[in-house]
Amino acid sequence: MNKTVKTILLVVGIVLIGYGIYTMIAPEASVEVGGLSVEAQDNTDAYITIALGLVSVVIGFLGGRK
Repeated sequence: MNKTVKTILLVVGIVLIGYGIYTMIAPEASVEVGGLSVEAQDNTDAYITIALGLVSVVIGFLGGRK
């Protein structure tokens, strides 16, 4: 595998992992009424994003080795 392709896969993988972790931590919706605050989030897309990032990083590291 070309060195440029490996580098692109590693960068994309790291970005996907970072974005997945960010979406997992940051709440999607929050409502604040007086002193009561309610936050809701759906993490299913975050898990998929992190998994794709991990796959990309692994392929970037192991791709082309014989």
